[in-house]
Amino acid sequence: YQLPLPAGRGTGLGKSLHLINHPVRERIPITIAALGPKNVELTAEIAEGWQPVFYYPEKADAVWGDALRAGITKRDPALGPLDVMVSASLAIGDDVDDRLAWAKPQLALYIGGMGARGKNFYHNLATRYGFGEVADRIQDLYLAGRKAEAIDAVPDELVRNVSLVGPRGFVKERLAAYAEAGVTTLLVHPLATSDTETVRFCEELVSLSG
Repeated sequence: YQLPLPAGRGTGLGKSLHLINHPVRERIPITIAALGPKNVELTAEIAEGWQPVFYYPEKADAVWGDALRAGITKRDPALGPLDVMVSASLAIGDDVDDRLAWAKPQLALYIGGMGARGKNFYHNLATRYGFGEVADRIQDLYLAGRKAEAIDAVPDELVRNVSLVGPRGFVKERLAAYAEAGVTTLLVHPLATSDTETVRFCEELVSLSG
């Protein structure tokens, strides 16, 4: 790819941008948020990191395993191992089940409202996870403008399996599942009511990861 386009191609208005800050490493790592098999394969081949969305550890290999393995066989060893960077909502405690509902609007938006009917990668992902009928229901409601009902239609089971929300023992089990699935970096989003609670959730997660 040549950016900006040279003279005689494009509008001729493109200008290269230069970094203001000086990187602390010679190579700036590239992380790609890919979902489709060809994109995931390419990511495993050329990028330092892969950032999938709504990652369900027990289902991940069935969904992406073949694509990852195909890409890794072509990967330059100089890149090092692929950094699998997974986002997850976080709330740790014996009384945090109500926080599952906090994560549902995003799932409803992506599964129901992103892309056209039949061309929604997030809907396809939920379907491959085994939530096809639910995904159809969420999409029907969302595209009909019934967003609140679409959010309510997101099942707790789906949220729970793509999040770190629950008692300490449960979260510890989920951390083990993520590690078993090959996750190397967690990008957590605390579902907290205050900065103090945010810090507590993160500190407890670190202690459980040790």
